[in-house]
Amino acid sequence: MSDYPRDPRQAQPGVDAARLWAGGVATAVVAALIAIVGLLIARGIFAVEVLAPKGDGVWGNASTTTYAVVAAIVALLATGLMHLLSVATPAPGQFFGWIMVLATAIAVVLPLSLTVNVSAKIATALINLVIGLAIAVIVSSMAANARTRYRRTTPEQAPTRQWDRPEPPSRYYDS
Repeated sequence: MSDYPRDPRQAQPGVDAARLWAGGVATAVVAALIAIVGLLIARGIFAVEVLAPKGDGVWGNASTTTYAVVAAIVALLATGLMHLLSVATPAPGQFFGWIMVLATAIAVVLPLSLTVNVSAKIATALINLVIGLAIAVIVSSMAANARTRYRRTTPEQAPTRQWDRPEPPSRYYDS
C-alpha cells in the first residue's frame, strides 16, 4: 500500500502544536534552572559578581530571579520562532540553527563588551552560552519530534496505514 495520502491537502507536513509547546514549557523550566545553577556556581564556588554585588550573598538579589525568568522567556520565544519557521519555511531546522547561533553569540559577546570586572564578564558570558546552547539543542530536537508527516484538520482525515496480511495458514495442510 502506498505511503502517500489520498487527499492532496494532507500531503503538506505539519507540526503537532500541543507537543511543541509542551516541550517549549519544559525547555523554559530547564533554561531557568540552568540560569540559577550558573549563578549559584559563579557566586558560591568562584565568588564572582554576576548581575548583583558580592554583598548580596550566593543567591543574590532579585536579579537572580529576573535572570531565570528572562532565560525562560527566551526559551518560549525560541519555541514560538521554531513553530513559525516550521509552518512557514522550507528548512526550519537550518534557519532556527542559524538564528540561535547568532542570538547566542550576541548574548555571549554583549557582557564581554561591558566595563565591569573581567571575571564577571567571563562568568556571565559562559552562563549565557550554556543557556543558549541548551535552548537551541532542546528546541531543535523537540521540534523534530513534534513534526507530523501530514497536516490534519480533523481526526477523520488522519491517514491510516493498511497492512497487507497474509492469509492465515489452514489448520491442516491440503494434500
